[in-house]
Amino acid sequence: MNDKAEITFRPAAPEDASSLAHMLPQLADFDIPSNRQPEQLWSGDLNLLNAILAGEKPNAFIEVAVNARQPREPLGLAMITLGEELFNHEPSAHLEALVVNAQARGLGIGRKLLAHAEQCVRARGARTLTLHVFSNNHRARSLYDAFDFDSELIRAVKWL
Repeated sequence: MNDKAEITFRPAAPEDASSLAHMLPQLADFDIPSNRQPEQLWSGDLNLLNAILAGEKPNAFIEVAVNARQPREPLGLAMITLGEELFNHEPSAHLEALVVNAQARGLGIGRKLLAHAEQCVRARGARTLTLHVFSNNHRARSLYDAFDFDSELIRAVKWL
């Protein structure tokens, strides 16, 4: 892909299902914890993606990044659910998944997609945007740090 391509965004459509599903395994494209299997990092997102595209999740949506010249070919996705903030119960959004197709990495699409997702949730009344990220997913964490996400909670796991 040309790095001068104009990136635009559109809502995901049912006909995007296979190309979006094909991207989800990239959520495990880092040094995952040894007690995890790669499929565990994206199989729930696949179920959510299919439910959103089937119209079964009215409080969730998927935005797709595309090259303006080829708007039917997704380059990345942001999957978001709307709900309430954990502690103050204000309107909130949760970034379930942010994925850029491997062939399109390094072009700033992740940054543009995250900024677009933030605009979308603000427009829907969200006061916060939350996400989960593995501590050793350095590529993702550097993106979220650049967008001023506050690592407010730590989830600890003890394997028994």
